[in-house]
Amino acid sequence: MASDAPAWALALLREARVGRLATADADGRPLVVPVCYALDADGQRLYSAIDAKPKRTRQLRRLRNIRENPQVSVVVDQYDEDWTRLCYVIVEGRAEIVEAGPLRERAIDLLLAKYPQYLALGLAAGDGPVIVIAVERIVAWRFA
Repeated sequence: MASDAPAWALALLREARVGRLATADADGRPLVVPVCYALDADGQRLYSAIDAKPKRTRQLRRLRNIRENPQVSVVVDQYDEDWTRLCYVIVEGRAEIVEAGPLRERAIDLLLAKYPQYLALGLAAGDGPVIVIAVERIVAWRFA
């Protein structure tokens, strides 16, 4: 759980601007996509919105995968040519798709606070769903 994660790992999760969301369909076929996300204050939930940025379709494979197989991972990493600065954090958990209600509103508030760009997209009033990941495990590694 988040309470077991080192302070540097939680700081990286809160400060990083992008993570990679890994999902798999019912047959285990993987998909990894970059996502904007926010971690709640207690580290128990991670949120990512399906926003209005251009996409080929609103029937996104990541949403279909979550419906078929809710076990997901999000990786946030830091690369540096000085390899003593390398680190990553993997969040493993169970995802759900939330279309409305207080949990979606909480997610939107956190995402707006982290990414002011969402204001220009009208995320607060948007009708897109939010992916809510209940954090089950955090794996953290760093060189130093």
